[in-house]
Amino acid sequence: MSNAHIQKQSPYRWVIVAAGGLLGCIAIGAMFSLPVFLRPISEETGWSVTGVSSAMTIGFIAMALASMIWGSLSDRWGPRLVVSIGSAVLAAALALASQATSLIEFQLVFGLAFGGATAAIFAPMMACVTGWFDTQRSLAVSLVSAGMGMAPMTMSPFAAWLVTIYDWRTSLLIIAALTGAVMIPVALLVRRPPALESQNAVASSDGERSDMSVAQAVRSPQFIILFLTNFFCCATHSGPIFHTVSYAISCGIPMIAAVSIYSVEGLAGMGGRVAFGLFGDRFGAKRVLVSGLLLQAFGALAYFFVRDLGAFYAVAAVFGFIYAGIMPLYAVIARENFPLRMMGTVIGGTAMAGSLGMATGPLAGGLIYDTFASYGWLYIGAWGIGIGAFLIALTFRPFPKANAEPAPLPA
Repeated sequence: MSNAHIQKQSPYRWVIVAAGGLLGCIAIGAMFSLPVFLRPISEETGWSVTGVSSAMTIGFIAMALASMIWGSLSDRWGPRLVVSIGSAVLAAALALASQATSLIEFQLVFGLAFGGATAAIFAPMMACVTGWFDTQRSLAVSLVSAGMGMAPMTMSPFAAWLVTIYDWRTSLLIIAALTGAVMIPVALLVRRPPALESQNAVASSDGERSDMSVAQAVRSPQFIILFLTNFFCCATHSGPIFHTVSYAISCGIPMIAAVSIYSVEGLAGMGGRVAFGLFGDRFGAKRVLVSGLLLQAFGALAYFFVRDLGAFYAVAAVFGFIYAGIMPLYAVIARENFPLRMMGTVIGGTAMAGSLGMATGPLAGGLIYDTFASYGWLYIGAWGIGIGAFLIALTFRPFPKANAEPAPLPA
């Protein structure tokens, strides 16, 4: 109890939140600089646009496969070491990618190395933040997520500005230097949650679940349901996120205006992260997640009915607010149901499911458009998958009350 009290009162927890948000913003922003460099890379090297783009797909898969590994290592070594290693590898991978002389080299370095290292930031930082907070936990992880959500509004314009002055190789090298110069020092600010500083504290923090093994955790219905919900949740919004600009252009909207739909979605998502974090603290993370999943399904379906720019903006604002808002809640539910000492592994597992779900959208949308010459079935399919995510989440039951955290999830 005394340890929890110290943990609640420690002002350093907000330093952890700020560090997580900044690290996520730069890591995700550097990854999403690839679309900005796509045409310059293709034009200078002669590599196909598809070939260069596939580095991003490889990156998502690498993130998925590496998430649970990095999460487990952060449980064992502590988040500071894992995040520091990840930050150094990120910077090195970007520098190497800027010097790639073949497409396969670029795909392996930017996709495998950079994508895999990005996973060293997300799960360890989310796990770390949940351990620092007993109160305001939903808000805290949502603020970290909001930092990551700032990436398209900060790093992407910076990359676009650089490439108007320098060639893509120099621009990517500058981003690599910035990444190393900022992320490595910030990673050194990361500390283990106070509740993990001693074995007695760990036992009191984990309650009667202190004897749960990692194997028992990942085989539990609670973990399996979280895993499946996150997969179907991300599969729901992945296609609409990736293909809506193309869909808008097919409706006769000019490209510049169509791209601005993303900006509306991104700005709404920033508000959604904070709002859902506050809702989660007030009403319970599970209840807010389930409600959000149902709304997300119908938000995706709404795209099916829009044709003009104003309607696209309206749906993008609602859809972005919802899907960005519900994502941080998975980490909160994980912390409320599993021992703190394995948070990295558990959150890494759910992050893996999310990355795999995100990887489905671009491919599925492309196949649907090639088959039907229309995106209609993409949004109908996303609605169906979203309803599936909602129904799976409904089956989630917290561990028995005797084993629950001080603020148990609502049934």
